[in-house]
Amino acid sequence: MTTVNVYLTFNGDCEAAFNFYKEAFGGEFQTVNRFKEMPADPDGPQMPESEGEKIMHITLPISKETMLYGSDTGGEWANQLTIGNNFSISVTAESKEAAEKIYAALSEGGQQTMPMADTFWGSYFGMLTDKFNIQWMVDCVPGIQS
Repeated sequence: MTTVNVYLTFNGDCEAAFNFYKEAFGGEFQTVNRFKEMPADPDGPQMPESEGEKIMHITLPISKETMLYGSDTGGEWANQLTIGNNFSISVTAESKEAAEKIYAALSEGGQQTMPMADTFWGSYFGMLTDKFNIQWMVDCVPGIQS
């Protein structure tokens, strides 16, 4: 089953926001990853040490079918964050093939911002902005059904 969830982006206060949402909705965080856990890109800009404790990805289950996702922005992306564009729609597909199909369809006439690729966190993942200027994240975790 393909699922669709909201992915919120914050400018340094993701952890505080998600603690607030945890109080409102209940439950426990399923995932909490920090930027310091991300492997360094030897060919790209280096993450400042001050960014290391910020949230790279956090997941709060809201119901059996619904997750609230979030992260802080930082580095080269921080200046692009504007309240009002600080969310994406996250689609989790059942297979790599389904993820590719969804990604290709949504990116038609839009802009691919991160092509579909295997990631260090184990997902097959990509990002895009569709022709209506809506931001999307497409994801598949091989071997895990949605």
